[in-house]
Amino acid sequence: MDEKPKVYAFIPSRIGSERFRSKPLALIKGKPMIQHVYERASKAPQIHDIFVATDHHEIARVVESFGGKAILTQETHKCGTDRINEAADIVGLSPDDIVINIQGDQPAFHPSALEHLVAPFSNSSQVLMTTLSFPINDPRLLEDPNVVKVVVDNLGFALYFSRSPIPFKRAPNSSFQYMKHLGFYAYRRSFLKTFANLPEGKLESTEKLEQLRALENGFKILVIKSPYDSPEVDVPSDLIRVEKYLEDISLG
Repeated sequence: MDEKPKVYAFIPSRIGSERFRSKPLALIKGKPMIQHVYERASKAPQIHDIFVATDHHEIARVVESFGGKAILTQETHKCGTDRINEAADIVGLSPDDIVINIQGDQPAFHPSALEHLVAPFSNSSQVLMTTLSFPINDPRLLEDPNVVKVVVDNLGFALYFSRSPIPFKRAPNSSFQYMKHLGFYAYRRSFLKTFANLPEGKLESTEKLEQLRALENGFKILVIKSPYDSPEVDVPSDLIRVEKYLEDISLG
């Protein structure tokens, strides 16, 4: 009898962010941001194990200090997906295992969001990669390039991701619901390896969005509408906003 695929969470974390150096170590309510992300992931019951995939000894040391597991990876990776692919090799995952990629700048996500992310893999063997979206209700976010927008087809598969508002509203009174992309992905381990071996795409390079590599090469990404928002930390000023978010809501 075949062993049931396991679900592993990886948190890619690098020290040298252009907009916010040492971002994973920034304190939120007295704890490093990377610890908030790790602890939120640990509350998702379907996850077999969690690893921080990092390029820096200092991040690894901090992760191990709060009881987490860290894997040192090469410094040359251009995106988080490439980094966790190396970490998954080191751990020795099987091709059928499910890999969750939790961006390290998501310190306030609801653990139940991960259940929505991985559920489609049990429903269809054709699903290779999933991600999450959430409605944009603040018009100011549409023009913010740090808020990535996504549009999908009638089956929920991504048509495009962009830092620009998509689609363009030709009719001012259009009731179209804009959706923002949340920084979570899940892949079958076998597809993660395929993805990481694809060359960087022109759209990916232009928008600086790694998920576009899959679309450019003809692979589909299923986008699940999440019932939970997850504010990101892109720049230092976002720390105050996330702290307030954590105070205003009760995360399970």
